[in-house]
Amino acid sequence: MKYLDALQHKSSEKIASFRYYLEEMKVYMNNNYNIVLVTISILIAIVASYSALSIAAKISNSMGRSKIFWLVAGSIVMGAGVWSMHFIGMLAHHSHGLVEYNVPITILSMIASIVSSFLAFYITMPKAIHWFKIALGGIVMGSGIVAMHYLGMEAMIMDAEMVYDLNLVALSVIIALFTSYAALFLFTKFRNHPSTSLLKWLSAVIMGIAISGMHYTGMNATTFHMAEGHMSHQQHLDLFLVFGVVTTIFVIIIVSWAAMFFDRYVLEKLAYQDNITGLANRNEMTRHFRKMSGEVIGVLYLDLDQFKAINDTLGHEIGDLLLKEVGGILREFETQQIHAYRIGGDEFLFIIDHSDIQEMERIADEILGEIKQPFQIVNNELYVTGSIGIAVDPVMESDHSRLLRAADTAMYTAKRNGKNRYCIYTEEMGVKEVRRMELEKDLQRALEDEQFFLEYQPKWNVKTDSLYGFEALVRWEHPRLGLVSPGEFIPITEENGFIVPLTKWTLEKACQQCQMWQQQGINQPVSVNLSPRLFQTDTLSRLVEGVLDEFELEPSYLELEITESMMLHDVEDIVKQLTELRQLGVRISMDDFGTGYSSIGLLDTLPINTVKLDRIFTKDIDKPSKQAIIQAILILAESLGLDVIAEGVELKQDIEHLTKLGCFVMQGFYYSKPIKFESIEDWTIQMGSN
Repeated sequence: MKYLDALQHKSSEKIASFRYYLEEMKVYMNNNYNIVLVTISILIAIVASYSALSIAAKISNSMGRSKIFWLVAGSIVMGAGVWSMHFIGMLAHHSHGLVEYNVPITILSMIASIVSSFLAFYITMPKAIHWFKIALGGIVMGSGIVAMHYLGMEAMIMDAEMVYDLNLVALSVIIALFTSYAALFLFTKFRNHPSTSLLKWLSAVIMGIAISGMHYTGMNATTFHMAEGHMSHQQHLDLFLVFGVVTTIFVIIIVSWAAMFFDRYVLEKLAYQDNITGLANRNEMTRHFRKMSGEVIGVLYLDLDQFKAINDTLGHEIGDLLLKEVGGILREFETQQIHAYRIGGDEFLFIIDHSDIQEMERIADEILGEIKQPFQIVNNELYVTGSIGIAVDPVMESDHSRLLRAADTAMYTAKRNGKNRYCIYTEEMGVKEVRRMELEKDLQRALEDEQFFLEYQPKWNVKTDSLYGFEALVRWEHPRLGLVSPGEFIPITEENGFIVPLTKWTLEKACQQCQMWQQQGINQPVSVNLSPRLFQTDTLSRLVEGVLDEFELEPSYLELEITESMMLHDVEDIVKQLTELRQLGVRISMDDFGTGYSSIGLLDTLPINTVKLDRIFTKDIDKPSKQAIIQAILILAESLGLDVIAEGVELKQDIEHLTKLGCFVMQGFYYSKPIKFESIEDWTIQMGSN
């Protein structure tokens, strides 16, 4: 009986244990994976990392809308790549049960991955990046990857309980953060390397393996407990997940291809083509120079002569339309050997491969002939001409700028020689340009170091046989180059605007020395030449009044000389300013009368006292035609109450002819060459006039 009781008790314990086992039985699921799918997931992570790395390289080097394009494209490729890798890894896992996925949560997991990638790339977008921003970007991207992973786990619908190993979860989070930091570090480190750089591939492999390591660590942190009846030895695939993963992979491929197309065709066009004329731009020019390294090539440097006036008068819109028309003409000259570029506002360049001077002269002639034809732009008939500089030389990749400078120098020489022509660069021209650049550089220091001084050329009244006054002429004693001719440095000052401070200095010095003459008993007026640029300051009358007050000089002892070319500017404004000067008591004379823009029609309205006949009238004065012109000017001046001074008088016979015609005030080498201030007193004593 005891044995039966013991046996019955033992059987009862076994039955109770079996019942407990049936009720509580859960099967601890060991993680089994499809090796093929695991390999595919890692490869996708590597390829996505490489594509994202290549796209992200464009972000910091882009501007405007293209920067946004690369930012969005890189974020989609990176975020979708990580998401695809994760869910292919999920498909690779054999869960021993039927698994489906919650669609909204699955989509949310993808959004988390893409948005975090976008934010991380945006934070690390600048070229100069601090490690702190890389760390912040890594935290954002890592958090997004963690959120994507565990949202993906929560999206799983299955008859099982998921239990997380918190230590492995923490490890997966650390791996995600570290991986993201490393990814962004590699992005910023190698984004300027060539797109096919081995370093980029190595970076992509490291990133792909690290991202995969995070995923599979997170999977191993999860244990599935499933009731015995729900276990299955067959793998069940969720069709939605398969379709989503395949679609995402296609999206990655399409975005990557679109980015390649955009980079190759759209951005290439923006980077190497001028958007107004359709011609290649300076970037393409540089690329062509590199391609032709070591070859002999010719360069035509074209600048439009009247473009600035058209642009300022009619507006930039008309100017752009004119440039477009000119670009269309220049494009017709392009062949396999002739390449046209727009390299500046109204500057164009032709590169002619394997050419010679004769061929380039022929092309330059044809270009000038086509450009000077009238252009019909928005009911405006516009005319422009061109100045072309030609240079031929072997070009090296490192010094093509030397060839451009030579052509540029020749072009400016063509402009100074009258425009609407071409000029071929020579070594002599190069020497002159170097000297010109040196003079321009030294101008400011010359004024500060008092290298400028004044000389005075007398004016003589033959009727009274007495001194009529002096004209102040500025001179430059360069410390190394010696005496520099005004004909050399004055045009430079006119071009760069230095003529304004130089004229102010001349005015002050002339008034000061005129006042000093009076202390010596020489009571003669002094005349100073004015540049048109001083009228543009709109402070001329105040300047003159201030100088007169400073040196206590009577206004009648100062004469200001203007030129006919000044009438090309705002005539009404110039008349207004001249009137203000006349009201001060200052005399006004028109210099070089008869050589430029004809001002005869304005003589009755211009507030001037004197006209100065240019020396072209005294040259060959024995010709009846010259005498007739001079006599007509004298009659006109007399009727208007104007004095007349003849310039360039060098011979006694010139004086006789002028006197006979009725011109009595003269200036020229016959009486004296320009005299330094220190010699004025001696000269006046010698001439017996004060």
